[in-house]
Amino acid sequence: MSKWKTKEQLTELLCNLVQIPSITGTEAEVYLPDFVVGELSSLEYFQQYPEHLKKNPTEDGRFFVTGLVKKNPDVKKTVILISHFDVVDVQDYGKWKENAFNPEKLTQLFYKQKDELPKQVQKDIETGNWLFGRGIMDMKCGITLHMAMIEQACEGVFDGNILLLTVPDEEVNSVGMRAAVPVLLEMAEKYNLEYTTVLNGEPMFMRYPGDQKKYIYTGSIGKALPGFLCYGKETHVGEPFAGLNANYMASLLTDEYELNTSLCDIVQGEITPPPTNLIQHGIKEEYSVQIPHRAVTLCNLFILDKTMDDIVSLLREKAEKVANKIIDSYKKHASEFSQYIPFNVPELEVSVLTYEELMNYAATNYGMEEVANLQSSVLNNRGKKDDREVTIEIADKLTILCKELAPMVVIFFAPPYYPAISSSKHPLIKDVVGKIEKYANDFHGIAFEKINYFNGISDLSYVGLQYPAESMKSLTANMPLWDKGYSIPLKELELFNVPVLNMGPVGLDAHQWTERLDLDYAFVTLLDILPVCINSLLTSNAAAAR
Repeated sequence: MSKWKTKEQLTELLCNLVQIPSITGTEAEVYLPDFVVGELSSLEYFQQYPEHLKKNPTEDGRFFVTGLVKKNPDVKKTVILISHFDVVDVQDYGKWKENAFNPEKLTQLFYKQKDELPKQVQKDIETGNWLFGRGIMDMKCGITLHMAMIEQACEGVFDGNILLLTVPDEEVNSVGMRAAVPVLLEMAEKYNLEYTTVLNGEPMFMRYPGDQKKYIYTGSIGKALPGFLCYGKETHVGEPFAGLNANYMASLLTDEYELNTSLCDIVQGEITPPPTNLIQHGIKEEYSVQIPHRAVTLCNLFILDKTMDDIVSLLREKAEKVANKIIDSYKKHASEFSQYIPFNVPELEVSVLTYEELMNYAATNYGMEEVANLQSSVLNNRGKKDDREVTIEIADKLTILCKELAPMVVIFFAPPYYPAISSSKHPLIKDVVGKIEKYANDFHGIAFEKINYFNGISDLSYVGLQYPAESMKSLTANMPLWDKGYSIPLKELELFNVPVLNMGPVGLDAHQWTERLDLDYAFVTLLDILPVCINSLLTSNAAAAR
């Protein structure tokens, strides 16, 4: 008897998955893999080959699931279906918070109280079949469909092997996917697998308000988290021109990069969203009338094709521009104030350094042992601080050690880092995308549009590298936490190097309280197209080499 063949069966599975409140970092995220394994283990194939279904540990007490269905022992070609099961929190649901993980009840409430919903949501529910709930589109629908594909694989539908991979922590640091890559390499050797494609099931993202197009993605956008540690000069608030306020320095840096399209990456007409601030604050533990002379600002920076050398060079250019602006502004205000209280305007210089340059200076002038002790002290006493907080603290302590360089701006990177990846030119992907476009149009009247980069950030970033691992030195040397609690398996990614594709459901308002899924598209249309896509990836005669 089939488990996940009909729309009703799939909706039930999806609701069961959503009802597990697997917010990143919670206990529910830890035990959700047990549910997936429990459901899959009821399939006859995994009862015959239980060793093919595993709950694999990460280094931090979480787990990812692998489920391999081999066509027969001699078949090598394998499609990997990847998904993530963690979700963001539900604070934004307000009075509906207690039902955020109950799709059927929440949807009933929303349909009854639709006048309280945003106008666009009201329009949608009048014309479509939508199901609401946290994680419903991002991305437990993807897991649901992939489990259905595993059932079909167990029944011999596909002309090759299918490997399901579902991971935790995609929404924060991608611990799950980073831990999975070495395991995938081990499985390839153990089970004689040849990975043809990594197929993700992330939902489609609108490119502009009201976008109704259907997309298939041949890559995934990259992301860096650059930071600027500002060290000014301490002084009493009664003598502001005797110092330099670091909060002011940070604010000018934020003003320079915030929504600045000159920092966007553009490839074949596709453009990244401009950078925007994620963290900004003074580094001062308590109130006093001393000006804040240390501050930090971090921004989200999306990447398509730029190398890390390009990015560091661009960030330095912007920081140096701001440094000159700080100097000019300081002189201007000091000159104006001197008209009322005559004084000699002090000379001011603001240095711009990378974290790597600061490290080299510290090692030369204070010794590597002193630097290592400083880093160890922060790491050993991190407590519950997250990776961003620890990164900032290490950079801050190092600037204090080298305070003779102040005023200064230090450029660094904090976790997470997502490499950009695109398989748009890969012969296999080009061939299969063409076949899917034709099938979708012929049988469903859908005109897919191919996009080079999925713009929602995804774990596809960790299945290959666009540039050699050596080119990452500008990142690794400027990331205080690299190999000290955070890293990416760069060598394994070079070895893995599998083409990618993303084809997922239609959903709207990811990470918002109105997150919803188009049930008809997911469990009727896509349910029909997805097996065609998988078989095409397994049987295409297109060259498998880049």
